[in-house]
Amino acid sequence: MQLTHFQPHYRSLDRSDYLPRLMDEFFAPFSWGGNGCKGDFIPSVDIYEQENKVFFEVEVPGFKKEDLHVDVKGKVVTIGGEHLEEKTENQNTFRKERKYGKFERSFQLDFTADKVNARYEDGILTVEIPKPQASKAKQIEIQ
Repeated sequence: MQLTHFQPHYRSLDRSDYLPRLMDEFFAPFSWGGNGCKGDFIPSVDIYEQENKVFFEVEVPGFKKEDLHVDVKGKVVTIGGEHLEEKTENQNTFRKERKYGKFERSFQLDFTADKVNARYEDGILTVEIPKPQASKAKQIEIQ
């Protein structure tokens, strides 16, 4: 196996994500931020509902709990963080595929989030938001 010296600004043509990244970089200046994302990379997110709760599972391996944040403002949930690259002196890097930098993703709910729980375990940030109980119609006695 022949190893070559790492050049951060050169992208190898044999990478499976070369074309999608190239297209993303090309169209980035024309993006109006409609996808609710900003930052150096976009982590994968699964969103699902279970037992009257909405769950967000964000894949952020290698992050520390202190480097992540979850903000809620009305009906908008924002999940973000920053993962800094560890610099090592006198190291020859042959390939670097892990992602570093900042990210922020925002999601619109169809209800106002009052109570939010978040936990980080095994590289997955799980955000749990209980859905509010639907208010039942109250019958008023006519006098």
